[in-house]
Amino acid sequence: MDKHRVRVTLSEVALFGVLGGMTFAAKVAMAGLPNIEPVSLMVMLFAVTFGRKALYPIYVYVSLEFVLYGLNLWSINYLYIWLVLAVAAWLLRGMTSPLGWAILSATFGLLFGTLCAPVYFITGGWAAGVTWWINCIPFDILHCVGNFAIALLLFVPLRRLLERLYHGMRSGRQTEQPSGNE
Repeated sequence: MDKHRVRVTLSEVALFGVLGGMTFAAKVAMAGLPNIEPVSLMVMLFAVTFGRKALYPIYVYVSLEFVLYGLNLWSINYLYIWLVLAVAAWLLRGMTSPLGWAILSATFGLLFGTLCAPVYFITGGWAAGVTWWINCIPFDILHCVGNFAIALLLFVPLRRLLERLYHGMRSGRQTEQPSGNE
């Protein structure tokens, strides 16, 4: 058996599906507010709580975005941009300061357009990339402010809740016995 393989239990599949769906639903519910969204908060929470398994709820969310909005150049961004935030959050997983999490989330929001610009540089050239980046600045500022406020208020209590839920779920299941088919 591959020692790097990440096993997912049936209860984790259900949890990750629900969390990815809830993240998507919350973003859609807040769609009237330009670039104010809970996705950055949730990605950080998934990374610090689930480690590598954070990929599952993140890509449930991304898949739902593709289903509702279709595929376009922005879709390429969504394949990597949330990983950037997840890795940053995972590296800082020991941080306990709500202000620190708010600053990370705000920084990500401020840099969102910059992180997306490479796709436009590659597909449309220098002018397309620079135009994309400049046009994103007002939205990135809103994204920064929204992410800061949401993370400052919700990161610590939601982290406690999610960790309690996840660790309670994992400790509550019986030890699985190998089926002999592995």
